[in-house]
Amino acid sequence: MEALSNVVGQINSIVWGPLMLVLILGVGLFLQVGLKFMPVLRLGSGFALLWQGRKGSGEGQISPFNALMTALSATIGTGNIAGVATAVFLGGPGALFWMWMTALVGMATKYAEAVCAVHYRERDELGNYVGGPMYYIKNGLGKQWYFLAPLFAGFGAIAGFGIGNTVQANSVAEVMNTSFGLPPLVTGIILMALTAAVILGGITRIAAVAGKLVPAMAVLYVVAGLLVLIINIDGLGAALGLVFTHAFTPSAAEGGFAGAAVWLAIRFGVARGVFSNEAGLGSAPIAHAAAETKGPVTQGLVAMLGTFIDTIIVCSITGLAIISSGVWTSGESGAALTSLAFETSLPGVGNYVIALALSVFAFTTILGWSFYGEKCVEFFLGVQSLMPFRLLWCVAIPLGATADLGFIWLLADTLNALMAIPNLIALIMLSPVVFQLTRAYFASGGMSEEPGGNAAE
Repeated sequence: MEALSNVVGQINSIVWGPLMLVLILGVGLFLQVGLKFMPVLRLGSGFALLWQGRKGSGEGQISPFNALMTALSATIGTGNIAGVATAVFLGGPGALFWMWMTALVGMATKYAEAVCAVHYRERDELGNYVGGPMYYIKNGLGKQWYFLAPLFAGFGAIAGFGIGNTVQANSVAEVMNTSFGLPPLVTGIILMALTAAVILGGITRIAAVAGKLVPAMAVLYVVAGLLVLIINIDGLGAALGLVFTHAFTPSAAEGGFAGAAVWLAIRFGVARGVFSNEAGLGSAPIAHAAAETKGPVTQGLVAMLGTFIDTIIVCSITGLAIISSGVWTSGESGAALTSLAFETSLPGVGNYVIALALSVFAFTTILGWSFYGEKCVEFFLGVQSLMPFRLLWCVAIPLGATADLGFIWLLADTLNALMAIPNLIALIMLSPVVFQLTRAYFASGGMSEEPGGNAAE
């Protein structure tokens, strides 16, 4: 097992190394330039469409709003609380700046993913729309590129059980045990029961729960975070100064902080940013493909908000709370560092806010990734695999809550990065389609758009 861990560790260092980070940022920047920075300039239009999209207005299973909430349910998770803290701990305050840069180019990537997902989606045997990288590779690229589709689906199906299931359950079990003394097995069983009650009803029930739970918890966390920032308002200006300064100059060792080179700020800022918002990994478009939307561009404008909300809003709250409260030099890391920042500013309350937020965010991640995983499996085995997959997904939760997941985390993290490779290749090759659909949409004033889903029909 040790030899296998070493091999996977070496692969992980490559797939999350400089080449992958440059690839993810490069594709995002290429798409952003090709779209003439439309995702940034049309941010207001995206929010307007999101508000209008609380009820569906096209073909699909779930509303555009709930499609985004389902995607956010899988992205707003441990990465927003523990991941940001780890990035600051390892890369210094400058890591937050590079998370922002990742998000700004990632908005274009997420937009293109959703456009392709809706444009190339197809119906399964139950009449439901299915889509995502495996389908836009299958329906959008030639036969010589088809091998990328099962590659993505295979990586996604396996990675989901790690990063979207057992790792999340383990995080909840740990924080509930630390904060409330709840045994991990009890937490695992409760999580399994709650998950089963939702996912056995399919995407409509997942989306309905996500549509209520995600906004409520995100607002609660942001409000608590803003309180922390208000309490530390005197240090907020200095915190922002540290973010911008250490994005380009090394961070000196201070207190429990070991210091960090600029490269570490870039590396951990980009890696944790991608881990948090998943732009480029190809997971979110699987949810957006099921949306009742007027067309690909309309859903793309909604989808790109996921990266903005996840990183520019939620991750920024976490990062600035840690830096402005001064605890970033304490030597703590991960969720414990975020908890310390909130508890220092909100004594007797802050650690419970983090425990609750981490638990709910991790639970919604389990829900969102269950849909991603089942669609990856359905690509291989058809709709008859859906119910067995959902049952297996539920059974894995208490196992994850009680197990030592060192190797599982490493494997899932590696496969998660490998998902990005076929997806990014497809996005580059399909970028002319994305640009053409976008130009046509805005040329018509947003009034003329095919609903998508005709690629394979």
